[in-house]
Amino acid sequence: MGWTILRGGRVLDLAIGTAEFADILIEDDTIRQIGPPGLPAPAEATTISAARRLLHPGLVNAHTHGHGNLAKGMGDCWTLELLLTAAPWITGNRTLEDRYLSTQLGAVEMVLKGCTACYDLSVEWPLPTAEGLAQAAQAYADVGMRAVLAPMVADRSFFEAIPGLMDALPAPLQAHAAALRLPPGQATIAGMRAALAGWHFDPDRIRPAVAPTIPHHCSDEFILGCAALAREYGCALHSHVAESKVQAVSGMRLYGLTQTAHLDRLGVLGPHFTVAHGVWLDDEDMRRLGDRGASVAHNPGSNMRLGSGIADARAMLERRVNLGIGTDGANCSDNQNMYEAMRLASFASKVRGPDWRRWLTTREVALAATEGGARALGFAGRIGRLAPGYKADIVMLDLDHPNWIPLNDPVNQLVHSEDGGAVASVMIGGRLIVDTRRLLTVDLAQLGARAEAARERLAAANADHRRLYQALEPVVGSHCPGLARLPYHIHRYGAPLD
Repeated sequence: MGWTILRGGRVLDLAIGTAEFADILIEDDTIRQIGPPGLPAPAEATTISAARRLLHPGLVNAHTHGHGNLAKGMGDCWTLELLLTAAPWITGNRTLEDRYLSTQLGAVEMVLKGCTACYDLSVEWPLPTAEGLAQAAQAYADVGMRAVLAPMVADRSFFEAIPGLMDALPAPLQAHAAALRLPPGQATIAGMRAALAGWHFDPDRIRPAVAPTIPHHCSDEFILGCAALAREYGCALHSHVAESKVQAVSGMRLYGLTQTAHLDRLGVLGPHFTVAHGVWLDDEDMRRLGDRGASVAHNPGSNMRLGSGIADARAMLERRVNLGIGTDGANCSDNQNMYEAMRLASFASKVRGPDWRRWLTTREVALAATEGGARALGFAGRIGRLAPGYKADIVMLDLDHPNWIPLNDPVNQLVHSEDGGAVASVMIGGRLIVDTRRLLTVDLAQLGARAEAARERLAAANADHRRLYQALEPVVGSHCPGLARLPYHIHRYGAPLD
């Protein structure tokens, strides 16, 4: 790739809140020097004008679901448990091409909105395959985005995992729910092992991980098998922990402990472990995660969209938990906009109480959406900052866009004012992926046509699954909120329960 020099831009330093004029010298995929305007560059360097641009590190989405992009907008008043009930309808009958297409849709949206790397928990029914995971990985590679791709797996179905739910179903629906049982855990782990053993993508760009989806959806044997597999292949672990109160209550019923305490007892927590959501973590849970060097992917938009509650991100930071920010999947938060996720993370902290000293600052939010996410993905020290030695993952915002007129405080405006509308260009590893608002790697019109064709085909193929969901909704929608009304030792809802 050779040398590239970005000239005339304002380089945002999130840590100190400045945006000084500077040039950035890039060798191949790495930032070599940042210096005053006029910085010397090799004669052969390609010059890119960054005049009237604010340059910030690429945003890092700490939690999403690539399979969810073909299902955006398919539900309204869904709790997490209703979303899981709808899974056969909204993600059923997917082909390998659908896996590629859905993942690529999300990647395209993310890069057009300033996100250059993500942690994708992708599902494949009934178990992960090397071919399926490769399709999702290829989708990111073709867009030019970085990703950590983790098969989302379990050995208990949703209906088996929720206390009392199977018994609450009428007999005909029990038979349907029984048909959704998952393969034995050994088969799922074997599928993941095949994918990991044959991984051929550049781990500097796209690497695998393992995602036992929700602790009580997994037997202890299965969780330990996932952890052993991750150790064998040097991968990270990612799991939805204490996302909803139903999960928190279910964990206490099953383990006599919180989900986090149980995972700690199993010995699977560590710097390689990311908790998704963590809305219902208590102080001891957070202390355990902080002591083990673990991360939490904070998804404020999804947490509110699904009625899961408001996570205490301030308490997480106080207990030294590494905090990242995620969008969650488009099937449960409806977009992949990390600017919106940052804004919601800031606002969610402010409605937790009147003590403004406990609110997240915009600096803390922006660092979570960059360096915090990079650490969760295993890219710490390589992405998430504009500095020599870091990869040249750079977003260029148009300072003539209304979001930035006038320019008062660049960090406040990045978190509170930017919505993706000012994204002009995006560079990943020194390569322009978006140039003057034009995506260079994917034909958007062709992508849209393929997505519409897939939508029509999947709607017809999943019509029976939709009818099954409609039959299950009243039962799940009554039983699970009943569990959520049971006493628990912390409260994370925005209002007291009746």
